[in-house]
Amino acid sequence: MLLVFLLLFFKQTKMTDIRELNRKIEEESGFINTITEEISRVIVGQNHMVNSLLTGLLTGGHILLEGVPGLAKTLAVTSLAKIINAKFSRIQFTPDLLPADLLGTMIYNHKTGDFVTRKGPVFANFVLADEINRSPAKVQSALLEAMQEKQVTIGETTYKLEEPFLVLATQNPIEQEGTYPLPEAQVDRFMLKVIISYPSKSEEQIIIRQNIAKNYPEINTLLSVDDILRAKNLVKEVYLDEKIEKYIVDIVFASRTPENYGLKDFENYISFGASPRAGINLALAAKAYAFIQHRGAVFPEDVRAVCKDVMRHRIGLTYEAEAENITSEYIITEILNSVEVP
Repeated sequence: MLLVFLLLFFKQTKMTDIRELNRKIEEESGFINTITEEISRVIVGQNHMVNSLLTGLLTGGHILLEGVPGLAKTLAVTSLAKIINAKFSRIQFTPDLLPADLLGTMIYNHKTGDFVTRKGPVFANFVLADEINRSPAKVQSALLEAMQEKQVTIGETTYKLEEPFLVLATQNPIEQEGTYPLPEAQVDRFMLKVIISYPSKSEEQIIIRQNIAKNYPEINTLLSVDDILRAKNLVKEVYLDEKIEKYIVDIVFASRTPENYGLKDFENYISFGASPRAGINLALAAKAYAFIQHRGAVFPEDVRAVCKDVMRHRIGLTYEAEAENITSEYIITEILNSVEVP
């Protein structure tokens, strides 16, 4: 009898805590609507891309954007940086780019006879790496330290990068001749890989109207970097139940051992499954997605909503899969249909 009473007591206390957390998150996440409304003044549609950028911002996760030119990728990033008054830099990756062009270098000062550090464009809150796959491995590996360790080494000195630090890299899926495919170790560092699609007819009509108008809307600064850092701490408080944790683990393991989840045919399609970073990022992205929806707890729908963006670049496909036009998105869809939802 005492055990039953204690279980009911702890359950009731837990429910009270979650209700209180929901109320707190609902109040504190109001600025999300402010950001999306301000961005919508210059970005027509592309809600998924905007939510993905917010997810990266709230978790400190880097984002790989893939889409044809002209889909407002750069405009979305610059607009978000201006809204929160953050430092923004854009680096155009080209075959002749050097690591020093990205990180900075030591410059000899003739007046003092000393070497001084000249910091590169990576020292910013938002770093837009445009067409990242056009530069050789040396440049990409130089960016890797900044992405993973949030620090840069120039000469013998290591510099910490200011928070928030977010790398947003773009890839053009059309012109792949003469490009340098990103190594798997670097691809795995990106929290999300977001595929950006064309706007609808009605959206494109609004885009044309805006761009030929006499006055183009300008973005206003509405928040500060400190507001975002405070929000990042709030996202960590979003409740993630143990059942949701097991659900995330099952999704990741289904990509490694599909035969254990009724997907035996996929053994021939998957060369390697999602890494442990997939599970970590799936949990973080689901928390951020719940926060964006003004909720204090993660639901299975939140995990499903971010799953493709988190995992599509972490599943290796075999030649058989490519021959049969089996994509990672298709595999993820089948995994989500097969894994039991809590």
